[in-house]
Amino acid sequence: MQICLCTHVDTQIETERLARTLGVRELRSELASVVRSAAAGERTIVTSGGHPVAQVGPLDADAPDLARLISAGSVIPPRRTSEWRPPAPVTVWAGVRIDQVLRELRG
Repeated sequence: MQICLCTHVDTQIETERLARTLGVRELRSELASVVRSAAAGERTIVTSGGHPVAQVGPLDADAPDLARLISAGSVIPPRRTSEWRPPAPVTVWAGVRIDQVLRELRG
């Protein structure tokens, strides 16, 4: 009888075994559930054609927020600093074509 001692553990296989695995079709139908699971700390591996292609999981503690992305130059800061307000409603009568209304509004 031969005994082999293994000192190396493949963490990727262990992670895949512990994580939930879904195909793309199942992910579409269960997206809200998968996002709630990610918020709770669970990782979900997404497969396409039976092969793992992506994972959905919780954000890391050092995940960039908007301020970090702006300071790194990865995104452009918004030009508007005030609170967004929707435009005033426009009255449109029945039977009027929308392209005519837009032309009139835009001048």
